[in-house]
Amino acid sequence: MTIDEMISGAASVGIAGHVHPDGDCIGSCLALKNYIAAVRPDIEVKVWLEEFSSSFAFLQGAGSIEHDMSIEQVCDLFFVVDCGDIERLGPAAKYFRAAGRTVCVDHHMTNEGFADVDIIQPKASSTCEMLYYLMDTDKIDHGIAECLYVGIAFDTGVFRHTNCSLRTMQAVGSLIEKGLDTEELLDRTFFRKTYEQNRVLGHVLEGARLTDGGRLIFGVLTGEAREACGVSVKDLDGIVDQLRVTEGVEAAAFIYETMTPGEFKVSMRANQSLNVASVALRFGGGGHIKASGCTLNGDPEAIIDRLREAFSDQLA
Repeated sequence: MTIDEMISGAASVGIAGHVHPDGDCIGSCLALKNYIAAVRPDIEVKVWLEEFSSSFAFLQGAGSIEHDMSIEQVCDLFFVVDCGDIERLGPAAKYFRAAGRTVCVDHHMTNEGFADVDIIQPKASSTCEMLYYLMDTDKIDHGIAECLYVGIAFDTGVFRHTNCSLRTMQAVGSLIEKGLDTEELLDRTFFRKTYEQNRVLGHVLEGARLTDGGRLIFGVLTGEAREACGVSVKDLDGIVDQLRVTEGVEAAAFIYETMTPGEFKVSMRANQSLNVASVALRFGGGGHIKASGCTLNGDPEAIIDRLREAFSDQLA
């Protein structure tokens, strides 16, 4: 079923992705919004997402995203993209529950399906890759292509991860032919950091802790330290990836305090044979074999001990 077929008969469409949206989530939501607006301008389309880094603000339609989710609305059709379960929608879950029909497009291996129509492809590099193949490629304009390209780049680590397949690169090649300035796109969304973001990266790296013979690395950022560095939780992209590339490390975990005191988000990445998705699932989270996350409460040192215990079977 194509996007064009899915939206047939709908007068209003809602779109949302997971909490703490990353590049693939933001790119997916915007690409889908822009595509529907292009092929069916008669349809009212709204996107609900939590606030995200200003580095994505230039993407087409970013300024129209709704961050206030206190307003009630019922949509004929609701798309969930890049989200493995309904709880990960956060406050946007109420729009999903109220909608006439629901569709989930996702590539998380932990997604068991929760919409009326579930399109789940764990082997896809990203949700943006999936959306590309669900769209009429002739109708993908420059703005849509930018959103899709950014999303694919983020979930493949700029085309370095093993989830990057021939199918992925065929989609990327087609998107580039839409006239993309790929160097500028990657600089603006992936590589370029503010002075404050570099400061917080340095703080986390300086305090990083190697355990289990150097096979695991943990970086911690408290709310107090985050405020001292002058950043918010939406400015922390890329830190866990920098931890991951430490020589000899098999898995990395970045543990940072959210806006709720004592609540810590755990972002995990793996290099070789370790499965971080199984660790995340143990704590109510999820994701991919090599990139997953969860949320834990308590003292950071106690959280590290819990994570090490969860990894112990794989490290034996």
